[in-house]
Amino acid sequence: MRFFQSFLLCLLAGCGGAAPKENLLAITHVNVIDATGASVKPDATVLIEGDRITAISNSSAFHPPTNAVVVDAAGKYLIPGLWDMHVHWYQEDYLPLFIANGVTGVRMMWGYPIHHRWKREIEKGRLLGPRMYLASTLVDGPNPIWPGSFIAKDEAGGREAVRQAKSEGADFVKVYSLLSRAAYFAISDEANKSQIPFAGHVPMSVTVEEAAAAGQKSIEHLTGILSACSSREAELLQAAQNFLAGNATNNSPQAYRTYAMRENKIALESYSADKAAALFSTLKQNGTWQCPTFTVLRLITLAANPAITHDTRLKYLPPDIRSEWNDLFGARAKKASAEDAAFGKAYFQRHLEIVGAMQHAGVGILAGTDTGNPYCMPGFSLHDELAFLVQAGLTPMEALQAATLNAARFMGREKDLGTIAAGKLADLVLLDANPLADIANTRKISAVIYGGKYFSKSSLDEMLNKAKSLAGSTEKNPQPYDHEYKTGFHLD
Repeated sequence: MRFFQSFLLCLLAGCGGAAPKENLLAITHVNVIDATGASVKPDATVLIEGDRITAISNSSAFHPPTNAVVVDAAGKYLIPGLWDMHVHWYQEDYLPLFIANGVTGVRMMWGYPIHHRWKREIEKGRLLGPRMYLASTLVDGPNPIWPGSFIAKDEAGGREAVRQAKSEGADFVKVYSLLSRAAYFAISDEANKSQIPFAGHVPMSVTVEEAAAAGQKSIEHLTGILSACSSREAELLQAAQNFLAGNATNNSPQAYRTYAMRENKIALESYSADKAAALFSTLKQNGTWQCPTFTVLRLITLAANPAITHDTRLKYLPPDIRSEWNDLFGARAKKASAEDAAFGKAYFQRHLEIVGAMQHAGVGILAGTDTGNPYCMPGFSLHDELAFLVQAGLTPMEALQAATLNAARFMGREKDLGTIAAGKLADLVLLDANPLADIANTRKISAVIYGGKYFSKSSLDEMLNKAKSLAGSTEKNPQPYDHEYKTGFHLD
């Protein structure tokens, strides 16, 4: 029995502190941050009819209809609903954690049948969870990193991967690290012909410039970027191709880690600001978005820090997942040396600097967390990611746009999502403090409006309490797609 079924019905009926179900909702005397880059609109009234915003006016000049439910939001700030643009999640009962954290949409980076079912049920109002933009089955080379991947051995396999993605109803094709050049460029050609985007890792067999020219829509985790900024890029590409040739018959996780560590050390030591500037110009010109996922990248800096296992937000997650993460991190921490820790900090800092420079150069940035990987938590971690983006050099407005306007533009849904404007879907987050003054204020959530439905603070707290209760129960939490947790820390 679904743990949240009766709870969802209660929320939609207006109990638990949510506003009564009415056709009209007016948020009055609120400070509107529309995420366009414009200054704050003070003392505004936002009128919502059904699931759409119908008007935005100054409160002194606008009187809501008498049949509207009125929420006095004096002193509060209204922002668009947030999107986490890199998620892996398989626990249905915990989907409300996204909503409770103001995350009204996610880009699911490995689309399984369960995700397509969730998407349908969410759209019909039968399941409480975020809007979903779904990847295909992950597409990798003949000896893939992850079990269950679609194996594209050659050009024919690459084209078939695109056809399967279309038949699955995927929103885009997810490409991965061990694809051959022939398979990758076949995916590019077939995807462009079929008018379906492709995104993911830059395979080791191609350069970042080639991926951008081929039309890859986004690059995840900055894969390949550091090597592309290296004065020794040609050497690193040859090493990658040599590794792929050996991997064709022997997929050894340890061999991959050894190779990756050597590549990253060389790339870090040979970083060229001139090469970086030229690369960022190419990325901007080709419209190649970046989803850095600092939330998962930061793990390399925490090898000797046990505090991560005591994050208080872990109490809202299934016990089996918590246990897996703690075991993995504990084993990793024991093996980490002082040299590993120093490298991790330098590696992370360089990537922060890279993203700041990318933003300055006009490269599109998306906010994503890699939720599902260790200590990347549904809903909660998106706020961590926004803080990392500001640490990288983005302004609070630019960081906010990475999770709102940029996400909508990336998905081609700017007509409906991404900013606060009349005619758009009413996915909104009401905050107790100004996020433009301090990005950490996105965590101070007073209410969430999702599809025009108003969820008060007490309703959001109830979502959290339900998750906490479930996480503390002795009931087994089935995890049908658990290879993500069994194989260790990895960027997917």
